[in-house]
Amino acid sequence: MSQITRRGFVGSFLGSAAATALAAQQGTATTDSVRRPGSVPVKITDVKCAVIGRNPVIRIITDQGISGYAQAESGKVNVKPIVPYYKPYLVGEDARDVGRIMLKIRRMGAMKPWGSAVSSIEIALWDVAGQAAGLPVYELLGGKIHDRVCAYGNSENNSPVFSPRSPQECAEMAAKVKEAKEGFKLVKMPVGFHNGPMMNAIPNAWYGQHWKGRVFPYMDRGVMTEQGLDYVVSCVEAIKKVLGKEIGLACDSGPGWVPKDAIRFARAVEPYDVAWLEDLIMGDYMPYPNAEVFKQVKDNTETP
Repeated sequence: MSQITRRGFVGSFLGSAAATALAAQQGTATTDSVRRPGSVPVKITDVKCAVIGRNPVIRIITDQGISGYAQAESGKVNVKPIVPYYKPYLVGEDARDVGRIMLKIRRMGAMKPWGSAVSSIEIALWDVAGQAAGLPVYELLGGKIHDRVCAYGNSENNSPVFSPRSPQECAEMAAKVKEAKEGFKLVKMPVGFHNGPMMNAIPNAWYGQHWKGRVFPYMDRGVMTEQGLDYVVSCVEAIKKVLGKEIGLACDSGPGWVPKDAIRFARAVEPYDVAWLEDLIMGDYMPYPNAEVFKQVKDNTETP
């Protein structure tokens, strides 16, 4: 097996992101180019959201009998009441003008659940544009780049250690993913404030909000104690010890960390060559991204 390093993975990811961004810019022009003289506009008449099972599904309805669909993140049912807010910005627009519509609503996206709603609306718009043009969406986005893409392994909801509480349970989960028949080369694990059972496994892990009986997860936040920080780092160490050098590790870590603690944590896990730390500062329920704080953390650690 080839070894995945955080720098190598993030470098290839950024390269793909740049290519995708360029393709997206080209995609807006491409949707214009498929409009032959006399083509009929595809006007948006309604925007709806339904929760099917645990999955919010957005539907964009047009006057040409074409509907575009997109699924938001599973379990985030709070997306549904947010979607109608964007309706006045969409109704009457030509759904093929994806770029122009997104210029109107992207600034109202930010983090979840608003970001989930806006990104799902964009996917549904591309669905309409693809159907109207008679082309798969990837053609509108500039054409196919890869025949295959890398998928990372994640913890499973039906796993007895879905949210591992201790270094031992972290090691058990890592072993399960490592043995998966898919042969993952990268694994993402929940740690820190993204893992309530882990944070509550020891007393006094942090000073701050402790939400009991909460409806939605990932609402705890505060200043880490030395004991709490050491415990989370020991969980990361246990995971990496099982994965070895053959499988890369990313950590879904928040939100909930204050910047000072985020820097301490990122520095503490540098020896384990973590591919990235996700959502340390911001995440669900945050109407703004706080990009300058993320930059502060990035500038003070080698961990992406």
